[in-house]
Amino acid sequence: MSTARRSLVIVGAGPRGTGLLERIAANAPELYAGGELDVHLVDPHPPGAGRIWRAAQSPLLWMNSHAEDVTMFTDETVAMAGPVRRGPTLHEWAGIDGRVFAGRRRQGAYLRWVYEQAVAALPPGIRVHHHPHLAVRVDGPRDGRQRVWLQGRTEPLRADLVVLTLGHLDAELDAEQGALASYARTHGLVHLPPDFTADSDLSPLKAGEPVLVRGFGLAFVDLMVLLTEGRGGRYEGDVYVPSGREPVLYVGSRRGVPYHSKIGYDWTGERPPLPRFFGPAEADALLARPDGFDFRRDVWPLIEKELGFAHYHRLFAAHPERTTVAWADFEEKYAVADPVSLPALVAAAVPDPADRLDLGALDRPLDGVRYPTPAAFQDGLRALIEVDLARRHDPAHSADLAVFLGLLSVYGQLVRLGDIGSWWHGFFSFLASGPPGPRLRQMLALSRAGVLHFLGADMTVTAEDGVFRATSATVRGSVVEARALVEARLPHPTLRRTRDRLLRELYADGAVATDEGLLAVDPADGRLLDRSGLPHPRRFALGPHTDGRGAGAFTRPRTGGPAFRQNDAAARAALTFLRELSCRAAA
Repeated sequence: MSTARRSLVIVGAGPRGTGLLERIAANAPELYAGGELDVHLVDPHPPGAGRIWRAAQSPLLWMNSHAEDVTMFTDETVAMAGPVRRGPTLHEWAGIDGRVFAGRRRQGAYLRWVYEQAVAALPPGIRVHHHPHLAVRVDGPRDGRQRVWLQGRTEPLRADLVVLTLGHLDAELDAEQGALASYARTHGLVHLPPDFTADSDLSPLKAGEPVLVRGFGLAFVDLMVLLTEGRGGRYEGDVYVPSGREPVLYVGSRRGVPYHSKIGYDWTGERPPLPRFFGPAEADALLARPDGFDFRRDVWPLIEKELGFAHYHRLFAAHPERTTVAWADFEEKYAVADPVSLPALVAAAVPDPADRLDLGALDRPLDGVRYPTPAAFQDGLRALIEVDLARRHDPAHSADLAVFLGLLSVYGQLVRLGDIGSWWHGFFSFLASGPPGPRLRQMLALSRAGVLHFLGADMTVTAEDGVFRATSATVRGSVVEARALVEARLPHPTLRRTRDRLLRELYADGAVATDEGLLAVDPADGRLLDRSGLPHPRRFALGPHTDGRGAGAFTRPRTGGPAFRQNDAAARAALTFLRELSCRAAA
């Protein structure tokens, strides 16, 4: 191997960039022993924590996972070629209760420590340099060194390889949001676009004034916290005591309900043997289809079958008194049942409808439901949330946790299929990535205190007569007016509307955008694909802006972690490429 120093630029030094660096450290002794390499991390935010997990944010904001369910380290369940290097979960590292929802600043400290450990584990010939700048452009020939241009610097970083490990991206407004924002400017209204809530300027939302909020997921939960406790309110048991500085929030969305609560009990006993109906063989068959596949027609039936199997396996194993037949008999018939015969099979074997899995009802609980008045709907949705909280914290319904495990298994296959559309990701988040139970209890308290009002499903917003107006199909004839509108959701990670100049330049330069606007990558190692389908030899991308995106920000221990597998494959491909460059130079 040549003694010339090679150069690798990683754009994005948050969790994904840190995870890649950990895999480089793990694989370098095998693939780059004795080699000289400069690793340049480009990110205006601190390495490890990055933008989302930085220390400079409200201490009121929590992680959305139990501390015991967050790890940055691989284990033997990860199907990868590189070595396993074990390390502590967040709760082991911090010495806290594993069931705690830790603050984001504490997670940021954990990520910084992981970063420092990864740097310390690198062989002596590999050095890391952090550049606190934005990367604005990557150029260079396919078969030559790349140039990475940084904002505020006149000379580029020169790289043998570039890896994009970008996290959440800002985006230009879509046509509807743009029209609402323009109306707001003209009429002196407030329109806050989709954003990472901790970055939003909430000061225009005034005390006591109504605010329409569109979006009922995790971005809304952050908004709720910052506008209540963040403005001096407090909870006394199940009662919210206002500070008087809160606005009055009117929230709605497509579903009209908050995400399902995090499950509040631990798994015991045998796990469902997953995958069963949607595993590597089924994914291979879908990928091999010469005419491609349709998600709803070809993939969703496999997912339904898999999730149903996980659900009923657990129900029969842990709660057999609520079934009428032996598991072996049910399983045999379930395996061959089609969508037409399946409901009758389930109804005969599982008498209580509450024990049957109905994914449609879980996804859209307000479909077809109508309330005569807004007050009646407030009572109705509070009751719905209370039922969800009770069920999600009762191990008598542990089949729900089995479905969660099934969702993780399914995601492990879906990342191989590329861009499958946005519906699945929203469904997964709604069912499996909802808020901690305490946040929903706070939501109930705010509702009872009159600080929070529910609008309903299929919320529509119009701008007319100098105000914003919101309506919903759930409450007949209800119209709410306000001078402020918040779009409580993250920007969609699309190349066509991203504000990230680097990605826009890549797209203009020939990088492929999928139908959903994601960066197309080679599923084998994350190399960027061009419009002829060829992988770029010197450019990689990992993360939510690619069609290899996975479930959630972090990996639960012992779940196979697709992100770990992707990081390992990219690290090994990069090190192998760099080693071969050095060997050719030495020849």
